[in-house]
Amino acid sequence: MRIAGHTLGTPEHSVPEALALFAAAGLDGAEVIYQDDYLSGLPVGDDDAAAEVARVADDLGVPVVGLAPYTTGINHADATQRRAAIDELRAAVDCAHRVGATRIRVYAGSWAPDRSDHAGHWERLRSALVELAPRAADAGVSLCVENHFGTMTQSARETARLVREVDSPAVRVLYDQANLTFTHDEAWPEALHEQGDLIGHVHVKDLVFTDPNAPFVASETARVKAEERAVRSRVVGEGILPWAHILHAVEQQGYGDVLSLEYEYRWHPQDLPEPAEGFARSARVLRSLVAEAAGLVGAEDPR
Repeated sequence: MRIAGHTLGTPEHSVPEALALFAAAGLDGAEVIYQDDYLSGLPVGDDDAAAEVARVADDLGVPVVGLAPYTTGINHADATQRRAAIDELRAAVDCAHRVGATRIRVYAGSWAPDRSDHAGHWERLRSALVELAPRAADAGVSLCVENHFGTMTQSARETARLVREVDSPAVRVLYDQANLTFTHDEAWPEALHEQGDLIGHVHVKDLVFTDPNAPFVASETARVKAEERAVRSRVVGEGILPWAHILHAVEQQGYGDVLSLEYEYRWHPQDLPEPAEGFARSARVLRSLVAEAAGLVGAEDPR
């Protein structure tokens, strides 16, 4: 498996600087945020910035393997806002093709339990992905729908349902077990039972609970505010997630590609070492966990 750095972890670095940091940390690639007004991201529709990042990535030997847009409007009831969100994802597909990325993180629209017309929002979400899938396929890019709070696919079951309804090889699951754990959704064996055959990308991060009995609360989609958090971010291997067993099971499901270190320094710098140290430590630990996973054939998995 290839291990990539994620520019969520480098908020004070430009994208070329982040790529250099990832190279120094011994990483194999980069997942780059696709968002305006973020130093460590590619601006939407900026072809010159994309060309420069592709050149630097090639020079450093750290390819851009994925992009991470933040648009949540593809299920919006307002047709103009929905179209703008779909167009942003079209631009992300074009940018991914330009920089050589093969996957795009996709938020499954926006959703909260107190909203109405779930069926209508779901159908707009599904039809948007059906519309985008052929363009992604032509570009050699997978649209990877993340298990993520604040969207219509917080759980593994919801994510699998959406991907199966879209029914395109260009639309896959982005498996993020840490997200599922802190939202109190599926434990990893159940999550992989639900969606393991659909995985197109994997985010790796770790955490500890400050109060494991506290209900999950998040008023935003991209992050959990400090006052709402019941967890703390940790370097991989220093939290509660049994990553060696998870990675072994993921491989058993047939996924053996990129593991993206979603180091949450942008949102929670107080929890984590600074990026140069944190990514280097994370890369070393994750490589050892991948090796450990390879040796778990026949071992009993913790449940």
